[in-house]
Amino acid sequence: MPNPFVHVELDTTDLEKAKAFYSKLFDWKLEPFPMPEGEYTMINVGGGTGGGMMKHPMPGAPSMWLAYVLVDDIESATGKAKSLGATICKEVTEVPNAGWLSIIQDPTGAMLGLWKPKSE
Repeated sequence: MPNPFVHVELDTTDLEKAKAFYSKLFDWKLEPFPMPEGEYTMINVGGGTGGGMMKHPMPGAPSMWLAYVLVDDIESATGKAKSLGATICKEVTEVPNAGWLSIIQDPTGAMLGLWKPKSE
């Protein structure tokens, strides 16, 4: 599959409550991940697509899950999405020591993250 889903992120209004709930509901390993913007928690599911959780970056917005898709060229994919009618909600942003992301809203209103990892 050329563009698989690679990360699923929970943007939540209450990070501590979400961590307590999901750590009891599933056999997930929650691990802190340092971020300049604040606390981020990686979700290690043991196999398949993992994810993360953080306090919602948009005040007043409801909690939501956001899927990320792997792309080869983050700038090109973000630009192509825009040319096809997407709204760019978050421009290409570097995640230190990890890669780059952008967040788009497709013409139907659905949100999707794009992800380009750093080369190893």
